[in-house]
Amino acid sequence: MNDQASLPKAALWMGGWLALMLTMTVAGREATRELDVFQIMVMRSAIGLVLLMPLVMVAGGLRTLRTTALFQHVGRNVVHYTGQYLWLYALALIPIAQLISIEFTMPIWTAILAALFLGERIGWRKSASIALGLAGVAIIVRPGVDTINLGQLLALASAVTFAISVIMVKALTRRDSVTTIIFWMLVIQSVLGLVPALMVWKMPSAQDWPWVLLVAFCGTFSHYCMARAMVHAEATIVVPMDFLRVPLAAVVGYLVYAEAIDVFTALGAGLILFGNLLNLKRGGTARIPPK
Repeated sequence: MNDQASLPKAALWMGGWLALMLTMTVAGREATRELDVFQIMVMRSAIGLVLLMPLVMVAGGLRTLRTTALFQHVGRNVVHYTGQYLWLYALALIPIAQLISIEFTMPIWTAILAALFLGERIGWRKSASIALGLAGVAIIVRPGVDTINLGQLLALASAVTFAISVIMVKALTRRDSVTTIIFWMLVIQSVLGLVPALMVWKMPSAQDWPWVLLVAFCGTFSHYCMARAMVHAEATIVVPMDFLRVPLAAVVGYLVYAEAIDVFTALGAGLILFGNLLNLKRGGTARIPPK
């Protein structure tokens, strides 16, 4: 029996995603002050596996994690691992609000890919929401040819890879449970990152461990929240909800790192919020298989 798609449930799970991702942004910046990105990523995956075990046991144990789509999981995680590395590297180079803003070129790629590969429709509400969101991002970043730096380019590249990863997750939710998707993500990315991490390994200090543990916790369960949201709504409904991370990231950057919030950031955030409200006013009603 199928579950009715539920916009409120999708919004609730995306609320969890937002809280965890904002926390991980701060934790990731602090962790990269002393540790290499490769080491942080492999520690995040290995610790995440331990943190995930309670959910695995509740789901019925390791036997429930079998998959017939192993190659799809590998492909998705190669893409996601690349995007995550680029994102963490950029985090150390540019302000938080700017990083998150550039990241939000992702929804337009997600919408296009969802239409091409998942058969999702892009109506006028979704189109307007994406256009308003991207306009808000452009106002916040105010890109110019002579102001683009390495951090901005890395952030843009990560946005493209994250969009591909989102579509691949949506496809996987039609075959595997959310817990299975997260489990294989952690296993595959642990294997992918082991050799690079060992090459730059440095024993974390007592000050580093809390940040690494936060990155692992937030990284693991933020993806659980995103995958659960996609069980309840289409990718082109779920992803624009994440636009709220732009103004929220600007606030976090100001409170934690004294990164100024100017009138352009406020105006861009307003457009982003309006675009989200327009999109959420009328959600999809497609029926989605339970997981």
